[in-house]
Amino acid sequence: MTTAPLSLEHIIKPAAAAKVNTPVLFMFHGYGSNEEDLFSFAEELPQELCIISVRAPYPMQPFGHAWYAIHFDNDNGKWSDDDQAIESREKIVAFIDEACEAYSLDNTNITLLGFSQGTILSYAVALSYPEKIKNVIALSGYINEEIIAENFDQKNHQDLNIYISHGQVDQVIPPEWAQKAPEFLKKLNIDALYEEFPVGHGVSPQNFDSFKKWLSDKI
Repeated sequence: MTTAPLSLEHIIKPAAAAKVNTPVLFMFHGYGSNEEDLFSFAEELPQELCIISVRAPYPMQPFGHAWYAIHFDNDNGKWSDDDQAIESREKIVAFIDEACEAYSLDNTNITLLGFSQGTILSYAVALSYPEKIKNVIALSGYINEEIIAENFDQKNHQDLNIYISHGQVDQVIPPEWAQKAPEFLKKLNIDALYEEFPVGHGVSPQNFDSFKKWLSDKI
């Protein structure tokens, strides 16, 4: 399908059967990658889904894109640009609305699938706007409370479903960061499944099979 000229660059795989109000899965890649990365999953995911893989808005040199800058300096070590991350959170929310209208998608059946930095943004979107999102697949990421909307904890999150997975030997994002998510989400009455796999910063075949089964049960 030819993509519509929306606010974020993206590629799309339509659902197998064209219909109005198709359920949709949005993919958000990691730092320094692009929309082609996670799109390799698309053919193996449930065929009733429209799948849209989104390019992050900030280009990197010499290639790739980011949802927000990560800075490295001698005084503060590695730190994230949370202001830029919040801007990306709002860009994603606006893009979701645009895409649902442009492609006649079901805005009550939206799944977010993120990897690494894309997971951090997926958490931020879903926890800030739980009324918009049905499911989240959070791969190799963590919850950054600093980029969630104010007063998010006063919203109703009980209809949100979240699958979380992490590599046991992830050297990019420590497993301990991801392990904090289930308890955080439990306080918001969110149904969350957490799994770990014997890999680094990546997705094993077993991990893929597991979240695919979970997704099939939720859409």
